[in-house]
Amino acid sequence: MKEYYAIVIGTGSAMNFVSEIQSRAPEMKIAIIDKDEPGGICLTRGCIPSKLLLYPAELIRTIETAAKFGIDVEIKNIDFKWVMERMRRKISEEINMIREGLSSGADIDYYNEIAEFVAPYTMRVGSETITSKLIFLCTGSKPMIPQIKGLNDAGYLTSDTVLKMTELPESIGIIGGGFIAAEYAHFFSAMGSKVTIIGRNPRFLPDEEPEVSALAMREMSGHMDILTNHEVIEVVGGGKKKIIARDRISGNEVNVIADEILVATGRGPNTDILHPEKGGIKTDAEGWIVVNEYFETSQPNVWAFGDANGKYLFKHVANYESIVAYYNALLKKKVKADYHAVPYAIFSYPEIAAAGMKENEAIERYGEKNVLIGFYRYQDTAKGDAMEVKEFFVKVIVEKDSNRILGAHIIGPYASILVQEIVNLMYTHDQSADPVRQGMHIHPALSEVVDRAFSSLMSPALYHHTLKHFQLEY
Repeated sequence: MKEYYAIVIGTGSAMNFVSEIQSRAPEMKIAIIDKDEPGGICLTRGCIPSKLLLYPAELIRTIETAAKFGIDVEIKNIDFKWVMERMRRKISEEINMIREGLSSGADIDYYNEIAEFVAPYTMRVGSETITSKLIFLCTGSKPMIPQIKGLNDAGYLTSDTVLKMTELPESIGIIGGGFIAAEYAHFFSAMGSKVTIIGRNPRFLPDEEPEVSALAMREMSGHMDILTNHEVIEVVGGGKKKIIARDRISGNEVNVIADEILVATGRGPNTDILHPEKGGIKTDAEGWIVVNEYFETSQPNVWAFGDANGKYLFKHVANYESIVAYYNALLKKKVKADYHAVPYAIFSYPEIAAAGMKENEAIERYGEKNVLIGFYRYQDTAKGDAMEVKEFFVKVIVEKDSNRILGAHIIGPYASILVQEIVNLMYTHDQSADPVRQGMHIHPALSEVVDRAFSSLMSPALYHHTLKHFQLEY
């Protein structure tokens, strides 16, 4: 049995502090284990490769707006194969660099194998049995596949396998209506596929504010078909694939014919192959590793963060959690995780970004009289008007007495950039909106839409009246 100073499972955000672990015990080795290509989900089959695909799609949609400005352009050809190969080439370069670094480290044993617990602090990796009193579980997640009659026989893609495609399908049916579905629907529709989204929730992008998801559906429906509140009950294979979906209210069935099917119904834990119970590590009903606010598992000196704990499946959250885990596991500082303003973006067209509370959450916690809503449309700024962007908006949620920012929701161009000004303030001591209103904003720049949202605070009732006036009510 090999004994290590530390065992690290996963080569994503866990790599953020490997050098710090090495410096604490230079005479002892660290075992780093990953059954997949090194680099973590974000690099190998998640946010990085998908954004390498989504930027060309964004360019296509942007070019298509040129006629608004008196510019006559024509997109003569979209080389899908080249777009895919560029993505794979860039990802492979990064993966190979990481693999070389892991394989050449004198104080690292890198195992490209499946790891499983056989006893507390003891794991089987390939043909080896290894042990350590300090273990970090950064096991990532995997696509969840619903139990649908005929789906396995017909064949399907996931957000993992879609990256291997070399030919553009004429049509694609996407099962699911969340982040991944929206982004890949945007990609394939921009590339030239006929796209149909089939979501089981009453709303498209159900985790967004209702007015955001309604506007996103309205805008994206110009490039694809979006079915909500439909349950896929069967898939029939053949030359073309038939997706049979039933309306969850009326019971009526619809058939969607597509060359390919992409299953984008969420992600789940990888712990089934880890056998954490043999290591004395508790999981919840879904299989995510249970941790406290310090990322300690039920077994002392075994820590879990990133997708492994199932809290927020974002790379930037995993990076943040890795820092907290480092302070707690190695520096013994007892730092608690703070999730009050977790930002995220959906790189669809239009782009969507948010952080903090939704309106209903804020009202439930603080009461309607103590909540103010700020709202401003892109088109009502000079830059937004110049860009000819219609309907898109910034919505901010503020506590009335303290002026504390509770949440922000943006739909429109550069939403992921605009929201960051708000997120940074949400991580200050008082979380006040005052710096937005007191600071100068470049005129005419799109950032003015954020400034004006905070300068247009109103009661929730007046806000919804305003939405109706602008015909944005959902």
